[in-house]
Amino acid sequence: MEPDDLTAEALRELRAPRSYPAASLTLPTHRREPDNAQDPVRLRNVLAEAERRIDADPDIARQARIDLKARLAKAVSEVDLRHAEEGLVLFATTAEHQIWTLPREVPERVVLSDTFLTRNLVAAKAQFRPYWVLVVAGDRATLWSGIGEALTEHRADGFPAEPEALEWDVQREERVGDQPSTFRDEETRRFLRAVDTSLGELLGTDSRPLFLVGLPQAVALLEEVGSATKGAVGKALNGGLVNGPDRVLREELRPARAAYAEQEGRRVAGLLDEARGRKTFAAGLDEVWEAVREGRVSLVAVEEHYQQTVRLTEGHLAAVGAEAVAEPGSWERGVREDIVDELVEAALDQGAEVVFLPDEALADHDRIAAVLRY
Repeated sequence: MEPDDLTAEALRELRAPRSYPAASLTLPTHRREPDNAQDPVRLRNVLAEAERRIDADPDIARQARIDLKARLAKAVSEVDLRHAEEGLVLFATTAEHQIWTLPREVPERVVLSDTFLTRNLVAAKAQFRPYWVLVVAGDRATLWSGIGEALTEHRADGFPAEPEALEWDVQREERVGDQPSTFRDEETRRFLRAVDTSLGELLGTDSRPLFLVGLPQAVALLEEVGSATKGAVGKALNGGLVNGPDRVLREELRPARAAYAEQEGRRVAGLLDEARGRKTFAAGLDEVWEAVREGRVSLVAVEEHYQQTVRLTEGHLAAVGAEAVAEPGSWERGVREDIVDELVEAALDQGAEVVFLPDEALADHDRIAAVLRY
């Protein structure tokens, strides 16, 4: 599974309490050689550490140990490192297991608890914010789900869509000299209204930035007959893409996505400037973390590759080095390698907006900043 699969319903299910122990294994992975040569070894090592922790835990019954270790071994056997991204997360109980691949680096960790560790999934989805791409022609419409550079055709919720077989009025053609015109035909208008309705219903349950792709006439008619596409954040006015393929569609969308990212950067910069003027502004990891803990944050802006290892002590954060992570029991002593992911998850749970910006965009604010509600 990938971050795009992390719907609100899926997240609720992952966070549901489970019988102890629920195991969460995370480790960084690599897409390319030569770095990916180490991934199988690290995966075996993290499995061995999980088995050691399970065997050493007196609160786990003998049969539960056997079943959980078997589940973890099955999960590891199903991991396909040929398609690895930047992070891998495994969840397992005695009765189930899940495998998640993430386009965001995660620390190497084993956690046994009564819930699964979801922060890395939530942060990855927030960073690579999902978006929709509607590709439209007069006789077909397809919808694509995007996250980062990945595009997958969405084959549900009324998509792909095609009109019913059209019959041209030959008598009208003889009488007034009309020729069939896709974009003047009332049947086509009805078809595009149906596409707009399906899209509107989907956006009502899964709202994302929307990009439109198609010939100018098709896009203009769709916007004329409906309302769901009027909030589109970008367009690629080219035809012949209704069936993809994804690699070509991705290239056609690149300018529109880049323009949207620049627009988002300007919007967030403006909000941060206004917050400084109103004195509802926080900057730096410890200050933003404290504001998030108090529920006072309305927006968090963070650089894409910002990660920091800290020790959490009495509600405050202090940066620590790699030696603190290597110490046995570091997790129990408050060391957090993924504190930014933890902060992002907490902010989103409070209804705050989280925006990831290019590296160095927040250099003057220690790489993370927030707009406060008060």
